[in-house]
Amino acid sequence: MQAVVVSIPVLAPLLIVGLLVRPARQWLLLAAALVGVVALFYALVVPWIRYRVHRWEVTQDAVYTRRGWFLQQWRIAPISRIQTVDTVRGPIEQRFGLSTVTVTTASAKGAIKIEGLDRESAETLTHRLTEITQATPGDAT
Repeated sequence: MQAVVVSIPVLAPLLIVGLLVRPARQWLLLAAALVGVVALFYALVVPWIRYRVHRWEVTQDAVYTRRGWFLQQWRIAPISRIQTVDTVRGPIEQRFGLSTVTVTTASAKGAIKIEGLDRESAETLTHRLTEITQATPGDAT
């Protein structure tokens, strides 16, 4: 759905102007076709790749995440370093009942995001992380 939402503002003007302006029709419709192919590839292939590559796990000691296609990144955030745990639901996520859990740590690398969780799993994870961090000594700095 992200591919569709992102491609519409690019694809629609190309199609409209391509149909209205005869001298540029060929080039504009060709550009629209290329945008459509890329969006279709993104919509059909990317979710499958992300499902195979992205992983996450929460233990009593740390939050682990792995992401990336070509350059894979494995991040480990010790529980004692967690400062905040947030749940975010953008418009597309709301439509499909999904959430993103963001774990902010005292790291220069930034927050860890766990994307695409169903709403119940995100709430359970947020509560679990809150309980674990409250029981862990330290000031998360």
